[in-house]
Amino acid sequence: MKKIHRVLALLLVALMAFGLMTTAFAATDSAPTIDPRKKASLSIYKYDITKAGTEGAWDAESYVSTGLHDDAVVDKLAKYAIQGVEFTYLRVADIAMNNEVVDGQRQVGVLYGFDSSDRSNAVLSAIGLTGADAHKTEGGVNYYTSDVLNNKLSTALTANATTVKNALETAVKNGGAAMTETDATGHTSASNMEQGLYLVVETRVPENVTSTCNPFFVSLPMTTIDGTAWNYDVTVYPKNQTGNPTLDKTVREDKNSTGKNNGNLTDIKDGYEHTATASVGDTVDYQIISTLPTITSKASSLSEYTYVDTMSKGIRYNKNDVVIEFFKGTGCTDKIATWDESSGKFAVAYDDAANTMTIRMTESGLSEINEAATVYTDSVKRGYSDCTMRLTYAATLTADAQMGDTDNPNEVELTWRRTNNTYFDTLKDCCHVYTYGIDVLKQFSDNGGNVRNVKFRLHNDTDDCYIIAEQKDGVYYAKGLTAKKSDATTFIPNAQGHIVVKGLEDDAYSLTEIATDKGYVLLKDAVKIVIKTAENGTCERCGATLLTAPATVNSKDASMTEGNAIVPLTVVNNPGFDLPKTGGYGTWMFTIGGVALLGAAAFIVIRSRKHKNEQ
Repeated sequence: MKKIHRVLALLLVALMAFGLMTTAFAATDSAPTIDPRKKASLSIYKYDITKAGTEGAWDAESYVSTGLHDDAVVDKLAKYAIQGVEFTYLRVADIAMNNEVVDGQRQVGVLYGFDSSDRSNAVLSAIGLTGADAHKTEGGVNYYTSDVLNNKLSTALTANATTVKNALETAVKNGGAAMTETDATGHTSASNMEQGLYLVVETRVPENVTSTCNPFFVSLPMTTIDGTAWNYDVTVYPKNQTGNPTLDKTVREDKNSTGKNNGNLTDIKDGYEHTATASVGDTVDYQIISTLPTITSKASSLSEYTYVDTMSKGIRYNKNDVVIEFFKGTGCTDKIATWDESSGKFAVAYDDAANTMTIRMTESGLSEINEAATVYTDSVKRGYSDCTMRLTYAATLTADAQMGDTDNPNEVELTWRRTNNTYFDTLKDCCHVYTYGIDVLKQFSDNGGNVRNVKFRLHNDTDDCYIIAEQKDGVYYAKGLTAKKSDATTFIPNAQGHIVVKGLEDDAYSLTEIATDKGYVLLKDAVKIVIKTAENGTCERCGATLLTAPATVNSKDASMTEGNAIVPLTVVNNPGFDLPKTGGYGTWMFTIGGVALLGAAAFIVIRSRKHKNEQ
């Protein structure tokens, strides 16, 4: 028999095994007959056709199926093998040779006899077959041709694939036999099988299978392509679509912290990036956006969807504020559902020591994701298949935050499983929060003066607010903003003349001297400090562009210290003119001045009286 190498078309056809066997009656008396003594076998190879097609290893137009094993196919697609797929088969009908005269010609072929059992009725009902579709009925058994069976199954799947797949998967699982999971080569098999018509379905799949293959019939045995012989050892190559969910983690400074963010707190587009800057005490909003994988039937349902979020020590979860939303599209504009922590659809657990938050979809939540009938009107997808899941929560930047180029990363890991719980996969993404500071050195030009008598006030010019800070171990940590000057923190140098303020975001600031030591002149103008951010390399974990922070002081470049974290500047006071001191020379000057004034007054009075008397 001529070997046919174009077997890979089987990968595209929903009914690939049974649909190509020769089952129409042959116009010959010499047609090969089935040997009833023989047992049969079924061999299945499972490949990642999505990837194979992308890489040019598979072309739908190049291959046809034969039911025969082909080493060329196995070799070509070896690296695309899918491990961990479970197939289950159910014998649904007898196979019988049929010999009859049609239009004066004797024809020999096969029919498939379905009895009246619950098993047979479940299959026939799912695909819409009735007794009226039978080629003949004998002894309470309806006999169908392969063409009728194929056409009915194809029509039913086209009309409502999800419902039909679920019904057939359930029927086969209830009475069928599970094959061993596909191995590293994508292969599984069953042997010593009774002759007949089998229905085969996928019942368990690993996490990367996004769309299970359609249920298919296999005739054991089946005819060869040329119809000259029977093949008792059938090999099929059903297709799967594969792929993974997506994951994107972004952050923004909450609008209620500084007003920099002008949108509402649920606006997906407003201010969210992979990087943000914030002041200590600020609230930062986080969002996680994930595109759910394709779900086509119960076999491809999700059994786990869990996020583990890990925060750096300088950021603390606000807790009890997680919200999950679902949208039809990737733009998150067509909302279909909203869950909060009271919904019971997900559970949140915190580990304060590790600073992690675990968000796990509950059984109720997974059921809605897998089964909800509110999204799709077509018959292919089910639940929230391919929809966008958006998860939001908030956290607060603390005094433990890393500064400068040493940012405060936040990493999230998504773990998901399908019906084969042995197999799972993960995705990771991260975002970064930056914060900065200033170091003011107070000096006097004559090396005199007491720095402890000096006071400053710091204003955020970008947000038009004054800085509120608390002091710890000689360092001021920003903890908020105020519009009232009277509520602003008064910054006083330490004994060495330094004022260190940490936890400032990338904004413009004015440092104003509001008091100095006696004998020295206050600074006439406020010192203008501008902290900027600029792109600086790429994160190895998530590919996001990282930041660094150049700065200026009174429009001149400042050389930032401690890994571009601190803006250094020096403020110098000069001596001024004081009132004369009491005692000594000063007192004598005031005495002379007083006597002269009294003498002048007396002279004026006497002269005035003399002038009056002369009149």
